[in-house]
Amino acid sequence: MKKERQAAILSAISESDIETQQDLLEALEQRGYSCTQATISRDIKELHLVKAPTGHGNYHYTVAGRNTPNVEGRLRTIFRESVTSFDHAQNIVVLKTMPGLASAACANLDGMKINGLLGTIAGDDTGILIMRTEEEAEIFCNEIKSMLS
Repeated sequence: MKKERQAAILSAISESDIETQQDLLEALEQRGYSCTQATISRDIKELHLVKAPTGHGNYHYTVAGRNTPNVEGRLRTIFRESVTSFDHAQNIVVLKTMPGLASAACANLDGMKINGLLGTIAGDDTGILIMRTEEEAEIFCNEIKSMLS
């Protein structure tokens, strides 16, 4: 339950500007999670969330250190906890995830500066990764295979 709730938190902060813990509680309730402010505080700490400027005079929660060089460790965690299968066709990689986790997985991938990744599109349980070339899509899938084996 904790992993799913934290994935929902990552999804919520990637989809909208969550400014307060109360906003986060309400976003989680809309996703079917009922929890306390103390639980939210622990999750914020464990997920390394910080408040960053929105550019409109307000602040919102975001993941600290999104550009950290530990790409492989973060990928391994994302894929172990959410991805159920993957494949590529030409320059497009398709990720299948547990229900409700595609958005969180794609949001994290978008913030990681992965070589050749142009962007992602996420549904409920499917993520589409658009790579620059077919070769980069194949390399990315091979990296996933080696990480998970």
